[in-house]
Amino acid sequence: MTFDEAVVQLDDRYSAKRRAAAKRLRKLAVAATGPSLLRALQREVLDVRTWETQYQMVMALGACDHRPAVPFLSELAQRPLEATGVYAALGDSIVRLRGADEGVSDPVRWCLDSGTPMLADGALRAVAMLRAVPDPETVDYVLDFLAPLHSHDGLRFWAAAAAAGWPGERVRAFLEECVAGPRTDVADAAATSLEGKYQTYRPF
Repeated sequence: MTFDEAVVQLDDRYSAKRRAAAKRLRKLAVAATGPSLLRALQREVLDVRTWETQYQMVMALGACDHRPAVPFLSELAQRPLEATGVYAALGDSIVRLRGADEGVSDPVRWCLDSGTPMLADGALRAVAMLRAVPDPETVDYVLDFLAPLHSHDGLRFWAAAAAAGWPGERVRAFLEECVAGPRTDVADAAATSLEGKYQTYRPF
């Protein structure tokens, strides 16, 4: 599917077609796609059944660096959504888009403060994928956020994956705790980060 074909297909009557177009535009990551994607998402969110399409549109907005989408994505992140997976995409893209101008620390804190676990998960995923290093205060903020969670909680995964570039003894202690924990995915991510290495991930 070409770029032009994908943009046209955002208006297709079938959600699966619109989703395929959004996935293609996410992969192409062309900045000029942004306005069309934002308009498509604003229509798409009116149908709660098409959450997978909404997810791909949100992710595509982040991939194509359409920063004017931030107000709408932030407002959407504060709505009660039946499909919580959309929150993960929102957290991811909000951190990417805001982070391009202001760094990742403030948007990450905003997502963690939301009270929505999947929004926090998406935010931490973006930090890991971008291999970003928040300021020391925000690193402590993330670790404070994670500290009360059960050792089985999946929210630890992306923090463990992101922490390869985070300095400090407290980060090391967190990673060592994750390595000794019960979840193999978290333990593997933490073990790699303890070596100062990043793994390659391909989110849905």
